[in-house]
Amino acid sequence: VVLVGIGVTGGLFYVIFKELFSSSSPSKIYGDALEKCRSHPEVIGVFGEPIKGYGEATRRGRRQFVSHIEYVKDGLKHMRLKFYIEGSEPGKQGTVHVEVKENPEKGRFDVRYILVDVDSYPRRTIVIEDNR
Repeated sequence: VVLVGIGVTGGLFYVIFKELFSSSSPSKIYGDALEKCRSHPEVIGVFGEPIKGYGEATRRGRRQFVSHIEYVKDGLKHMRLKFYIEGSEPGKQGTVHVEVKENPEKGRFDVRYILVDVDSYPRRTIVIEDNR
């Protein structure tokens, strides 16, 4: 019984560690993309500082879930994420679209693009990074 408990506890720690600290987890990719948005001068000019990011709203009103989808193309894993940002400018909100592609040589994901759609007038797209 003790060994089973230790095994279950070890498995839980592994899953938590992988989700929080792995370079291929949606949380890590979201954090990196949000930092790039926060440091981009055009995004700062449109939304104002500080810029905060959030995911989809749940039934309980929490907005922590970052929408993502994983797929395989040409034998390599890809992941697309969508989250939202807003700053100190009233009424200004944006949608961030991120796509990453697996790099088998480095063992991590490389950014294909990070785009910010400004959801208020005048609508436009800000290109943070584009490696397509």
